[in-house]
Amino acid sequence: MKNLMPYIIEARIMTGHAAGEKVFIPRNQIIPSDFPFQFKRLQFPVRLIFAMSINKAQRKSLKVVGLDLLKLCFSRGQQYMGYLRVGNANNLYILAPNGIKENIVYPEDL
Repeated sequence: MKNLMPYIIEARIMTGHAAGEKVFIPRNQIIPSDFPFQFKRLQFPVRLIFAMSINKAQRKSLKVVGLDLLKLCFSRGQQYMGYLRVGNANNLYILAPNGIKENIVYPEDL
């Protein structure tokens, strides 16, 4: 991400055939259909981009990492990859409800 503006994000592609190319990511209009009333909201599609940046950063340290754990948005392993990719633990920021997150052990890992 190069620049965060009110209605658009300016970014640079990190990998693939378009690496280094400048892109603009607009806010998407979202109209949820699972409510008894209608409303619109504008939202940047950044969650998927963040997950992709963690996967693409293999063998690279990131200067700052922020993880939002208010919702279950990570697949198993991505959360821990985020922890491991930060170069300095003082630059790791975690947003969790009440500062506590339950540690879930998957049966297949036992």
